[in-house]
Amino acid sequence: MTAGPQSVQFRGDGLSLAGDEWNRPAESAPADDGAPTILMLHGGGQNRFSWKQTGQVLADCGLHVVALDARGHGDSDRAPAGQYAIHALARDVAEVLDQIGRPVVIIGASMGGMTGMIAARRAGPQTVTKLVLVDVVPRYEHDGTARIRDFMTSHVHGFDTLEQAADAVAAYLPHRRRPRNLDGLKKNLRHRDGRWHWHWDPAFVTSAGDDPFVDADELERLTAALQIPILLIRGKLSDVVSPEGVEQFLAAVPHAQFVELSDAGHTAAGDDNDAFSDAVVAFVTG
Repeated sequence: MTAGPQSVQFRGDGLSLAGDEWNRPAESAPADDGAPTILMLHGGGQNRFSWKQTGQVLADCGLHVVALDARGHGDSDRAPAGQYAIHALARDVAEVLDQIGRPVVIIGASMGGMTGMIAARRAGPQTVTKLVLVDVVPRYEHDGTARIRDFMTSHVHGFDTLEQAADAVAAYLPHRRRPRNLDGLKKNLRHRDGRWHWHWDPAFVTSAGDDPFVDADELERLTAALQIPILLIRGKLSDVVSPEGVEQFLAAVPHAQFVELSDAGHTAAGDDNDAFSDAVVAFVTG
């Protein structure tokens, strides 16, 4: 088994971004050795630790893997003036791609998938060679994203205890079993001023605008123009990506592949990581 990841820092667009890295290539290794880097971009309100298991699986396949904290999330810098629109995140990824300096496969969940659509188009097929979209399409269900936003805003002031946080997550994700050991929550929360707070900038959900990510027409045009292999993974229990949304996406991007995970919702990688990782490995290495 490959050793666990090491913490790394990247330069974003005017701020510092934190990441985890497996199998860092030797400085003398050629950039075009045929083995792409895997760049993993998490969803809104998550951080790089949401990729821990899949990152390890991919690393055990011998791949160079980077899981990145988006601006304002995890250990990355918070954005000045609440600059969290999707194009700002894509500019960060463009900087990271330059620093990696190798062909990259982007795996993006939700917000990270939308970031990946833009970043892949801007970078070109020689830089981003494949794209995995995890429960996200340009024309997603706004009721589902509103539920996510409501969950995030309702707990923006934190929790008294880890047990309260676990109860809130269990109510939000009823299809998941509530963990008995709550230590894993400490990856997503920080204790300060006597309370447990989510490890992301509150301005991410309180800044102006109902939804900074929406321009469905633009995202669909960008993704349809990509001439690289694309895999869409949907959680069957998702209320963010509907069967109709999948149908529209595959009509607009007919060269895309599609996998549905029967025991997963919007947080597909965490809901059924074994099935998710199997689908990703088959696509990335195929």
